[in-house]
Amino acid sequence: MSTIKAYGITAFGGYIPRWRLDRNAIAAAHQWMAPALKGLAKGHRAFCGWDEDSITMGVEAARDALNEQARNRIARLVFASTTHTFADLQNATIVGNALGLPDSIRTLDVGHSQRAGTSALLSALSDTSSGPALVVASDKPRGKPASAQEMNNGAGAAAFTLGSDNVVAQLLGSASQSALFVDHFRAADSPYDYFWEERWIRDEGYLKLVPPVIASALSDAGVAAKDVHHFILASSFKGVATAVARSAGIPAQAEADALTAQCGFTGAAHGLLMLAHVLERAQPGEHILLVGFGQGCDALVLRVTDAIAEAKPRRGVSAALADKLETDAYLRLLANDGAIDLDWGMRAERPVKTALTEQYRSNEQISHFQAGKCRACSTIQFPQLPFCVNPACNAPSTQFDQVALADAKASVMTFTADWLSYHPAPPLYVGFVQFDNAARLMMEIVDVGPAGLEVGTPLNMVFRIKDIDRLRNYPRYFWKATPA
Repeated sequence: MSTIKAYGITAFGGYIPRWRLDRNAIAAAHQWMAPALKGLAKGHRAFCGWDEDSITMGVEAARDALNEQARNRIARLVFASTTHTFADLQNATIVGNALGLPDSIRTLDVGHSQRAGTSALLSALSDTSSGPALVVASDKPRGKPASAQEMNNGAGAAAFTLGSDNVVAQLLGSASQSALFVDHFRAADSPYDYFWEERWIRDEGYLKLVPPVIASALSDAGVAAKDVHHFILASSFKGVATAVARSAGIPAQAEADALTAQCGFTGAAHGLLMLAHVLERAQPGEHILLVGFGQGCDALVLRVTDAIAEAKPRRGVSAALADKLETDAYLRLLANDGAIDLDWGMRAERPVKTALTEQYRSNEQISHFQAGKCRACSTIQFPQLPFCVNPACNAPSTQFDQVALADAKASVMTFTADWLSYHPAPPLYVGFVQFDNAARLMMEIVDVGPAGLEVGTPLNMVFRIKDIDRLRNYPRYFWKATPA
């Protein structure tokens, strides 16, 4: 008689951009016409660098969750966002490709609702027959200048691996409801969301739609409201989660940290980002209630297992929150968000049309960051040329083994800060990066911050946008270095 193994969350991770803008800087910029924003000017909000988007954040969150797991076991990848980079080019495929997942995986994009993240996780957890899965939610909701959304929004991503081995959180029960309740919307050709009145959203939306779904999910799981240890309800409105918890009979102390002080609301990713944060400190036997709201509601009841003690992400949400570059440069936020058209000079006019044929042919090097190691002399080279670069060897590339550089340890060998070349976040830091495995190559170094660089500074590799073809609106991705 065979035993059916439990299926659930096996690992988790998160990512938050390092750049954090003091909300006081936003309020000060709009003081002349919207002085009431000062009341929202507490803490910092995360925002993307010019070379970050939902795809790059999703890759970094997935790397955090996957850590040292064997990636060839992943059978499907679900990518949720309301700010997908592409409308007609599968974003999940780009994420999986950068992670080096098998070509045989099933990929799926999920979007069009603030509960896209919870819906993606619930769907993946309910499909136990498809093998190990990776669920990623990544979002960078925009806020119109001088709006409450500009003050409250943030950016971030969360990722979870699912499977039957070493399950750290198991789905006990769930419930969903579809409701055409329009709290906000964004037309297909609009850059910003349009919000209805906050009190209406709270009283008629959250407080009337969510509690019945919570009751159904708890009943399905066989868990009483008083036995919920962690309650997660992502909302851009302050006090909503507290009011819903009170209405549903959930203990006040169960309400999870909303991550607003140093991050902000990350849209469809926020509920899953809060879940990854909760799992960092959750104890065996505790119950987690995760709720997603948007044109209806999803509610998931999870139970934490004994395996949680051994489940550690590479960094985790807590470390991502702490790893920050604080700024009061409001115009940097606008420039990175494309909300201001700056005069970058003639150097910015160079054409950067991507050769899609070469991008495909060199995919292993570009997306997977694979160097070649010569079997004859052990020289490691990137990019890979037809022959070994060692003049005493010159062995053909057919004798190269593939070596991954994305997770290899490295440090600064040389660097320069270039203020003359065009760069969307000057100065442009470039230099030779020395890898511990003897690889050495010229790379762009990002997120340097006011402290600058020194020879020997430890570096990590990050997946970023290399450049953007503004004429065709096509971002080209590659790997860059960042101070560890």
